[in-house]
Amino acid sequence: MKYLIQFFLVILFVFTACKDGKKPANKIAEQKQEVNYDSFGTKIDLDNAISSEQLLAKFKTMKTGDTINVKFGSTIKEVCSKKGCWMKLPLDKEAETMVRFKDYGFFMPLDAKGREVVLNGKAFVQETSVKELQHYAEDAGKSKEEIAKITQPKKEFTFEADGVLIKKSI
Repeated sequence: MKYLIQFFLVILFVFTACKDGKKPANKIAEQKQEVNYDSFGTKIDLDNAISSEQLLAKFKTMKTGDTINVKFGSTIKEVCSKKGCWMKLPLDKEAETMVRFKDYGFFMPLDAKGREVVLNGKAFVQETSVKELQHYAEDAGKSKEEIAKITQPKKEFTFEADGVLIKKSI
């Protein structure tokens, strides 16, 4: 009887020791993320990102000065052509958000236009001055005539990103 119990214990040990361990789903997602995305700023993941349309709905309920923390995805419409210090992302066919980077701690590649991104940070509504709008137009390579047409401040949906994932180009 004693040998029978020892035999079953050995068999039980063998089956539990040889059991195939599964990797946690988040580790697999993290590995895929590293392969498919370049990371800038604070390290973020793809989890819980909302769409650009969902962010636009949130923006529409906000007043100048309101701020929310959010993670969202979109496609890059435009990047600062001088050093990648800002970018514009569409929220729908008409609205867009101006994105800057926390403490100018990182910049986007100059050739990032058209690539998919996921950003984490603060969304807020602000009024941008004529001088600043003209500066951005100059950075974007607009003509002097186009820059001169900027004569009114603009209410803008703005985003300060602390972390960005950019989908690698194929």
